[in-house]
Amino acid sequence: MNTMTLWHISGWEFSALALAALLVGFSKTAVSGANTVSLAVFAAVLPARASTGVLLPVLIAGDVLAVLTYRRHAHWPTLWRLFPAVAAGVVAGTLFLVWADDGIVRTSIGAILLLMAGVTVWRRRAAETPPAPDAVTTRAGRMKARSYGVLGGFTTMVANAGGPVMSLYLLSAGFRKLGFLGTSAFFFLIVNVSKVPFSAGLGLIDGDSLLLDAALVVFVVPGALFGKWAVHRINQRLFEQLVIGATVVGGVQLLLT
Repeated sequence: MNTMTLWHISGWEFSALALAALLVGFSKTAVSGANTVSLAVFAAVLPARASTGVLLPVLIAGDVLAVLTYRRHAHWPTLWRLFPAVAAGVVAGTLFLVWADDGIVRTSIGAILLLMAGVTVWRRRAAETPPAPDAVTTRAGRMKARSYGVLGGFTTMVANAGGPVMSLYLLSAGFRKLGFLGTSAFFFLIVNVSKVPFSAGLGLIDGDSLLLDAALVVFVVPGALFGKWAVHRINQRLFEQLVIGATVVGGVQLLLT
């Protein structure tokens, strides 16, 4: 893989990557979906395809910290409903990466994120009260879970951009703040770890990328600690607005880069 090593990155470039890693930690424990900004930074500093392999271990480190923080709040019935569809999405994303260039990947995911953000806002305004997570067992609820699951698996495989997709699903399913964070923490830890063999097989992870990861992972920890502190000071309405706002910003960035 043609990944830049730690010694080939300038001080400013490493600072940008470190700040992006800090934001990964914050997004995992506070505002899920905000790490689409990190995705854009990594893609700007490193070769676009290679950046996904460098970012993946950084995301996994953030997932571990999020699981340790919110493990008691996960909603496992929702996770079991999502995993089969996500697996199909990951396989589809792997096949897509075989032939798609960076421009097609960015444009496709950016358009999907903006579309889904719009649909989520419209549905939440149309509904008087959001459903409770346990109540999403109807046929329509199962179809929605499968649709979001496939899109989440696809986007997380091709650009590590599954966070906004799953954030929109969990919001639309009526999850409150801590349940949202606990469920998404386990979801992404399992999904991101399962992506490692696929990414390695595509040549996106190698010794150079892991060396850079070792230097960046230390910045995830303070970001996660700050997120843990901040989330208890953010009310539910602001939390939802920040998640949707981060999704829109990430989608626009992917379309413009």
